[in-house]
Amino acid sequence: MKNITKAPLIFSVFFLLFISHLPGALSQSNKDCKTISDHKCIDKNKALDLKLIAIFTILITSLIGVCLPFFARSIPAFQPEKSHFLIVKSFASGIILSTGFMHVLPDSFAMLSSPCLNDNPWHKFPFTGFVAMLSAVFTLMVDSITTSVFTKSGRRDMQAAAVRTDTADVASAETPDQEMGGVQVHVSHHGHSHSHSHGHGLQHNFHGDNDKEISSTLQLLRYRVIAIVLELGIVVHSIVIGLSVGATNNTCTIKGLIAALCFHQMFEGMGLGGCILQAEYGWVKKAVMAFFFAVTTPFGIALGMALSKTYKENSPDSLITVGLLNASSAGLLIYMALVDLLASDFMGQKMQRSIKLQMKSYVAVLLGAGGMSVMAKWA
Repeated sequence: MKNITKAPLIFSVFFLLFISHLPGALSQSNKDCKTISDHKCIDKNKALDLKLIAIFTILITSLIGVCLPFFARSIPAFQPEKSHFLIVKSFASGIILSTGFMHVLPDSFAMLSSPCLNDNPWHKFPFTGFVAMLSAVFTLMVDSITTSVFTKSGRRDMQAAAVRTDTADVASAETPDQEMGGVQVHVSHHGHSHSHSHGHGLQHNFHGDNDKEISSTLQLLRYRVIAIVLELGIVVHSIVIGLSVGATNNTCTIKGLIAALCFHQMFEGMGLGGCILQAEYGWVKKAVMAFFFAVTTPFGIALGMALSKTYKENSPDSLITVGLLNASSAGLLIYMALVDLLASDFMGQKMQRSIKLQMKSYVAVLLGAGGMSVMAKWA
């Protein structure tokens, strides 16, 4: 499953390599592409202090956000079977949706339409929309194929278990005369009918319970696929965001980014934590997934700090690399937010039974998306 869920990222890497080898793709444009910045905000020493603060604060808020659902099962808002959980999850889904539309996608458009890149091919073709579209389709493919594989595997396992259980029940129900090879076959018509009817009822109940168990198992597998694919998209764009923070020495930019990223990581982590909670992983897997989510942005900041001497925001290779990764991540996040999170919940039985719950959840979505959209002013 790990290999399957890495498909969108692998595709982005190969596509990036292909684009990078196009004739003149990385050549510098003749246009002036110097970074316009306020020299009053450029302070290398102060920027270093802010980056260290950013690493610590973002790490803490990320851990709080992603782990909060794990340790709050006693609170109704974090119990998957409660209506409050759907409202909180809708709020977090709105944040993830806004992250894709309002943060990652516009950054990709800005980078791939930069005057630092040649008009041909970067200004002649909308690569951001193209890559985001392909990323969404590939995410759908991963989502569909992975679910199909696990569905078939789960059904085979459940059916095999059902056959073994059915065989054991039949063997245990045999009479002593049947086990000894007796010939007691004179049974009254009424007795025969009663026995047949009773046996048919037991078989019907057994298969009914078995179907419910299969459905429950397949739904659990579905939640696990969603959790893994969602984490993949979040990890990719978190590293890219951290890289841009670590590479800049503009203190005015970093201050705004710290507040915005703390808000972003807190609530995006709650959305991911809710998905992991529904997947019912063991504590080891929960800890691993929470750890990777929490450390990706701080790792990106540290990586940006290490590469700050060689990483140039306006260089063609940096613009293309980060721009394509942002486009790929945006397509993945938008697909996951709309299809696997929002549509899945709103078209589910619990939501469909209550218009009032739907309205509350819609308000939560708009609040989450609106709050994250406001953060686009600073990040």
